[in-house]
Amino acid sequence: MKFSERLGYKPVKEQLQLESIDSELKNSLWSVYLEVFLKSLKNWSHEPALAKYCRALWLHLFKLPIDTSAVYNDNTVYDVDIFQFLREYFFDGNRKWYEIYDLLEFSASFASTDFIEIINAILDREKSAYRFVNKQIIPITSKIEIDELEKSISSTDIYKPVNTHLNSALKFLADKQNPDFRNSIKESISAVESMCKIFTKNDKATLGDTLTQLEKKGHLHPALKKAFSSLYGYTSDAGGIRHALIEGDRSIRFHEAKFMLITCSSFINFIISEQI
Repeated sequence: MKFSERLGYKPVKEQLQLESIDSELKNSLWSVYLEVFLKSLKNWSHEPALAKYCRALWLHLFKLPIDTSAVYNDNTVYDVDIFQFLREYFFDGNRKWYEIYDLLEFSASFASTDFIEIINAILDREKSAYRFVNKQIIPITSKIEIDELEKSISSTDIYKPVNTHLNSALKFLADKQNPDFRNSIKESISAVESMCKIFTKNDKATLGDTLTQLEKKGHLHPALKKAFSSLYGYTSDAGGIRHALIEGDRSIRFHEAKFMLITCSSFINFIISEQI
């Protein structure tokens, strides 16, 4: 994990790669695009598959004059020409992040399922906020979710214990080299517990105490109270997240840890709003 990520200097939006593509992700996407997709279309003599793809790119995505493409009248395409053009396009310093995804999404119509699966594996590994679903790239993390997380992390000093746990949860979640989703969930729940102690002004307060207090004030519907209690309970039961890891325990995945981090952040923001 990098210094900027470890100490919380890198914004949440960048760590979860929402509306952005960092250099490591871009390099990996290019490698898959070149090795798995482009080279699968290549044929050194006549290249109908590559020619068809290039013509479609020029006509429907780039919208450039067709006579500037690398396709010759006899449908010959020299891979060196087109690969170099696409590489320069991909790594252009002025290229917008979404234009990279436009290119990959467009290419999916010409690609095998292997290409999409490998791209998704890269997006998952690099903690991108996007995935291929039915040959379309869609966000799996919304700006609203990121805003909730950033809002809870950037709260005032009075909530420092809460911020510390949330930052730790984010670091465990976003660490590309060694993610720890189980501990991310533990830290998310610990942040809620810290918030409960601050809200009730009781160092021994539990989530249940806080929910009861909110309910008595008329700020929490009984059904919502039950939902929060059940969500908390799933992390604490006999096979729960917070118990020591034993053989046979199920593995925790990115999406589950992310869900808990966003949910806990939203709940913390809800409690803070009730204090104002």
